[in-house]
Amino acid sequence: MLIGIDLGTTNSAVAIWRDERSELVPNALGDLLTPSAVSIDRSGQVWTGAAALDRLATHPEETVTSFKRMMGTEASVRIGKRDYRAEELSALILSSLVDDAEQALGERPTAAVITVPAYFNEKQRRATRRAGEIAGLEVRRLINEPTAAALAYGLQDRDDREPFLVFDLGGGTFDVSIVEMFEGIVEVRASAGDNRLGGDDFNAAMVQLVEERLGEDAEAALEALPSERRNALMTLAAEKARRTLSDKAEAEFAVTIGDRRFSAAVAGEKFEEAAKWLIKRLRDPVIRSLRDTGINVKELSEVVLVGGATRMPVVRKALTRMFGRFPNHSVHPDHAVALGAAVQAGLLARDGGLDEIRITDVAPFTLGVDTADRDNFGVIHSGIFSPIIERNTPVPVSRMQYYSTMQDNQREVEFNVFQGEARDVKNNVKLGTVRIGVPPKPAGHIAIEIRFTYDTNGLLEIDVEVPETGLKKNLVIVDEEDGRSAKDIEQSRKAIEKLKVHPRDEAENVAAMTRAERCYEGFTGPARHMIGEWITEFQGALEKQDPRVIADARGRLLSALDELEANPPL
Repeated sequence: MLIGIDLGTTNSAVAIWRDERSELVPNALGDLLTPSAVSIDRSGQVWTGAAALDRLATHPEETVTSFKRMMGTEASVRIGKRDYRAEELSALILSSLVDDAEQALGERPTAAVITVPAYFNEKQRRATRRAGEIAGLEVRRLINEPTAAALAYGLQDRDDREPFLVFDLGGGTFDVSIVEMFEGIVEVRASAGDNRLGGDDFNAAMVQLVEERLGEDAEAALEALPSERRNALMTLAAEKARRTLSDKAEAEFAVTIGDRRFSAAVAGEKFEEAAKWLIKRLRDPVIRSLRDTGINVKELSEVVLVGGATRMPVVRKALTRMFGRFPNHSVHPDHAVALGAAVQAGLLARDGGLDEIRITDVAPFTLGVDTADRDNFGVIHSGIFSPIIERNTPVPVSRMQYYSTMQDNQREVEFNVFQGEARDVKNNVKLGTVRIGVPPKPAGHIAIEIRFTYDTNGLLEIDVEVPETGLKKNLVIVDEEDGRSAKDIEQSRKAIEKLKVHPRDEAENVAAMTRAERCYEGFTGPARHMIGEWITEFQGALEKQDPRVIADARGRLLSALDELEANPPL
């Protein structure tokens, strides 16, 4: 059985596709959401979900939440006698969700579609896949949360191609995706986000706003507590007050220490003022995604809300001002991602009740290599990032660039592969290294060709060639622990092999160029000059290796040739 799972920072959920619809599976308590909390006592007893969250206030040293923020890092948290990494803790939540599904369905699921933030990098995605495998699941697909939300809203059934924006603010992460639907294709045009921004940060702003107003007695009582217990009490109180402000203009922030209760009233307006700097951080990814696509705010047909933190009036008010309209929240923001994951599960299972939907996604981060550059004084500066596949390029994709040697008689060139946006590679994520020998010649006399090919499953293949010698090296970057067999990897490699044809050699482009060259030979004077300019423009588009740019340029070229041949100059 194949299920869909939203593995969230604050809450997680599991859903299935059956009877031609997506439905959430309740947990043992009858709730549709399971808190992403784990508690382990000294004897090894494990609590997950609501039971673990209840222990946060009483046993904070044995309880952990928001561990999704550590996903893909070396960070760990000590609970009891040992350290746990994010994927291990996530696996406990996933196992709990699988248990709930088995209890409700009478059959234990063995495979899953798991959602991830669109802005997760490769290490974070691999860690998520490992979490599923530790939980005993075959992870059939990782799907971006905004894409899943689009499926849940049924936006793939739209007839038009007007773009819409998915605004996904969860407990610990923030994603923005601009999506278009057309003839059964869900096309993600751009993704941006912040993996360090979510409801947790608004809780922290609430604590900072209120802690001084609780009074000196409360301050003294809190200072007397261990830091873990103090932080847990304040975070839980902030979460409760923040949720109350979703429905009311004022909330009570209250903590109980021993037999004493300390409280303060929080007005929605005051909280909005305290969270102003967080609202500003929400704007930047929105602007970046619009800029990357060249889409104007007024062109968006809808703004779709996903994630529990979007229920905050402070967020909805800011979005209404930002977009000049009320956002769409017709599907419960906490449920949309899991429901969409179940739709994807139904598609993978080829359920007859679902029309075929093809999902095209984008590379959320830029992929490239480290290079060196020589300044005007002859000093070489190394560690400079050279992009090869830019962020928000549709995948699968293949891109090629040329580099040259930097030193006289250089015998080897080393390229480190990075993912990120910073100019200095030390601020990006290193994915691998490839080296290739070169013949000793003066600096700049040897060219090295590098091709990056990236597929929808996250497989990145690097081909390096020295044209002068014909020497080739190949590097496939895939997580050694992600459970994919050599056969699976080889199948992926074969599937992307056809991407390695340069756009100028593809049939449609060859045909367009051949026609243009024929017309150039057939005309003289100003018409020939004009055709020459059209050819140059089309060649420039081909070198960009961007299918969308090439298609637009090819369309303009063919339309111009049609007009010229239909109405030739006298």
